[in-house]
Amino acid sequence: MNLMEGLLTRRSVRKYDTDKKISKETIRKIIKAAQYSPTAHNKQPWEFLVIDDRDFLAELRHIQRWTSFAKDASCVIIVCGDIEKSFNRSKEDESWSFIDVDCAIATQSLMLAAWAEGIGSCYCGAAPMQKVVDALKERLNLPDNIRPFAIVPMGYPAETPKQPEGRYKPEKIHWGCWDNIDTTEATAAE
Repeated sequence: MNLMEGLLTRRSVRKYDTDKKISKETIRKIIKAAQYSPTAHNKQPWEFLVIDDRDFLAELRHIQRWTSFAKDASCVIIVCGDIEKSFNRSKEDESWSFIDVDCAIATQSLMLAAWAEGIGSCYCGAAPMQKVVDALKERLNLPDNIRPFAIVPMGYPAETPKQPEGRYKPEKIHWGCWDNIDTTEATAAE
């Protein structure tokens, strides 16, 4: 699968073949791809927690309610950020951190790498939902400096996700200024 095909065909997968497990070698390959993601000032603050414990996968829906399908996943990968390693600033006139941005980029790369290996995944948020973040930190005994960002159930798809139509919207492309929308090439690009 080439990159463009992967970008255009990857969809959230919520039904998994429970008889097929993802090998540790494949998981390492997928995480390696995620670790090549760009980060602010190349801080690389992400960490990846791989969990395949059936009890945890079944109880995850009590921590993050939109993860009920994770019980059938081969594993979940929780993408976390180390807040002490992220590019950030905390001064009297401004306070910010790139931790969530860096983790979001890594999560997208993780999911695309999985898809390239024939593995389905689904992005499920942790941050910025503080109750979910706190519950994961407590349940997984995470250090204070580690912020869970995303929960990514993974498995071999039990069905082919439907490809939506009409995702490309040329009216959302602005050229030079907000009011300048050029749709002359829209049909050629589709």
